[in-house]
Amino acid sequence: MKRHAARIKRHYGLGRLVWTLATLGTAQATAPEIVLHNFAYQADGASPQTGVVRDPAGNLFGTTTIGGTANAGVVYKVSASGIETVLHTFTGRTDGGQPQAGVILDSAGNLYGTTLSGGTAGQGLVFKMSPSGKETVLYNFTGQSDGGQPRAGVILDSSGNLYGTTAVGGTAGAGTVYKLDAAGQETVLHSFTGSADGAMPQAGLIRDLAGNLYGTTTYGGTGGGGVVFKLDTTAHETVIHSFIGGADGSLPFAGVVRDAAGNLYGTTYSGGPWLSGVAYKLDPSGQETILHSFSNGTDGGLLQSGLILDPAGNLYGAAYNGGPQGMYSQGLVYKLSPSGAETVLYNFALGANGCGPKAGVIRDPSGNLYGTTVLCGKTDLGVVYKLDPTGNETVVYNFAGGTDGYAPLAGVVRSSAGNLYGTTQNGGPANAGVVFSLDAAGKETVLYSFTGAADGGYPLAGVTLDSTGNLYGTTYGGGSAKAGVVFELDASGQETVLYSFSGGVDGAFPQASVMRDSAGNLYGTTSSGGASGAGVVYELDATGHETVLYSFTGGADGGYPSSGLIRDSAGNLYGTTPYGGTAGAGVVFKVDTTGHETVLYTFTGLADGSEPNGGLVRDSAGNLYGTTYGGGGYGDVFEVDPTGHETVLYSFTGGADGRYPFAGVMRDSAGNLYGTTYYGGPAGAGVVYKLNTTGVETVLYSFTGGADGGQPQAGVIGDSIGNLYGTTSIGGKTLGGVVYKVRGAAE
Repeated sequence: MKRHAARIKRHYGLGRLVWTLATLGTAQATAPEIVLHNFAYQADGASPQTGVVRDPAGNLFGTTTIGGTANAGVVYKVSASGIETVLHTFTGRTDGGQPQAGVILDSAGNLYGTTLSGGTAGQGLVFKMSPSGKETVLYNFTGQSDGGQPRAGVILDSSGNLYGTTAVGGTAGAGTVYKLDAAGQETVLHSFTGSADGAMPQAGLIRDLAGNLYGTTTYGGTGGGGVVFKLDTTAHETVIHSFIGGADGSLPFAGVVRDAAGNLYGTTYSGGPWLSGVAYKLDPSGQETILHSFSNGTDGGLLQSGLILDPAGNLYGAAYNGGPQGMYSQGLVYKLSPSGAETVLYNFALGANGCGPKAGVIRDPSGNLYGTTVLCGKTDLGVVYKLDPTGNETVVYNFAGGTDGYAPLAGVVRSSAGNLYGTTQNGGPANAGVVFSLDAAGKETVLYSFTGAADGGYPLAGVTLDSTGNLYGTTYGGGSAKAGVVFELDASGQETVLYSFSGGVDGAFPQASVMRDSAGNLYGTTSSGGASGAGVVYELDATGHETVLYSFTGGADGGYPSSGLIRDSAGNLYGTTPYGGTAGAGVVFKVDTTGHETVLYTFTGLADGSEPNGGLVRDSAGNLYGTTYGGGGYGDVFEVDPTGHETVLYSFTGGADGRYPFAGVMRDSAGNLYGTTYYGGPAGAGVVYKLNTTGVETVLYSFTGGADGGQPQAGVIGDSIGNLYGTTSIGGKTLGGVVYKVRGAAE
């Protein structure tokens, strides 16, 4: 999903208590970690040895090798609110058992994976699992020439073919590379001989645009320490590098990643000067560069997982061993710069936060990392974790993280009396978020605390205020089907659930708030659900009856909208989707009063931007204004005219001017635009900016990430005298985020 999968206005069920990390070099101070789930060795599984994948809604999916009712492992889902659902419990028989690898997702939400054992011959299998957890066995390995005991997962091409490796079997018993077509027909592309071509591949494959496959074997090769190989579309194997077990590394348990220039990156479990593994780079000619040799000390060691790349060329991974106490420590998460300089992002230790990460990490567009540990946690059976990356302003309120709420991801609205109203994603007695008000003196009143049950929970969006003081909004979770609700809160704080989403064709998981017309109808979007599972545009009348105006397909029409809508005088609705479109980089759309959608602009993901996560504003001439999270650089501010022509008004450089705007913009009567960026500024904690009509940017305030707050995910609103108001997702005196005011900044 472009910069990794949500990117969307992110789903963070357990809160976004983000800390800014100071770069202190190797073995720096431990960064904050959020434990999303503790495994208990009961029906929920135990000791996950594989990583996770993340869907557009922020749910994480993975496997455990043991645990479950038959102690043969499970496939699980951890929602954005940290709730685990066991999708399938393996019996170890014909349905498979002991999955050693994780799963992959297709666009319809189906999962694909492998099991090491079970199946008709006891040699493992390839399975497909529907979103509801129904398993279909696609292929049973026999352990003969077709291969057996797949330790790695699979990859999927656009035609529905799956590719993977088996650790044993094949003509020489040294493993295979196989292809499985959509009908379940297996083709062995290569049988390893156990000699120079490699032996016993334990990692999966990657595939380039030309259809070539790349992978590793743990053993074999001219030096006996494993190989990195390429398999072309005719199934001809080329050994790119043979490890000799010296300084170049040995025993690559993990596979490789590939950059746009064709360089490959990976890790080895052993070898290097301290025999504790290396991180390496191979150029297209096969020339190896050692980026880092691990010592099994404070820098980590004994790597069993591979690497991931960010757009800047930095690499991220996890070491099973090492840490502050050296080789007896419990592993760490690290970052390597393109030149190989290591930064330790987090040190695991015995305790509730997990330890012993065998699997690698995945990264979302905000820079958050997700992974698993085999050991520790509350039950000593591993955890799923998340790691965060690293004008005259007044802090109006600091959230303390208790009953007053914390992690306000959305902005605020302001009444004529000067009171501010907003939501926090977490906090309150049930830690399911609150609706709050702040008076002009900065005194907070919690108007409502969500329980996460039928009343909803975890609001990601702000609220809409009517003329009588009622508030309207959405929650991402809770409700009768745990798929979110639309709620009304009267002036006394009495909540009425206007609609509970079922998670089906009516939509699911609204990330945006609602807009209200003069007749009392509400309009909004859901990030999931609908006929194709890619989200909907809906209308809710004053009686609570829902009409789905449009269901996205996730294709050329866009998909997974994370922002709200605006409405013109004729009743047409306008919005953005961060995904879909002909290039998969998002669209600007219009839905007319008959429910007909028109794509006004499709982003290419290049200089015009990509992933518009924020909403739109519209001027009297019909021009639309918004932001993109990515694209040619670090996000853009754009204009789309009534003919669908896009103009990039400003491209962020990623420095002092800010980078990665999550939210849209506000426009004043003179045509100036105002907004926030999530990162950037001198401290890297985001900025408040102004863009004049000629496209010149002025940074109005740069957050430090300290008491003044940091990483604003929401935009700003203004008052009649030019003050701007907003929220930050982190920082403040108690690290739970702030509500801020920037004085006299507008016009």
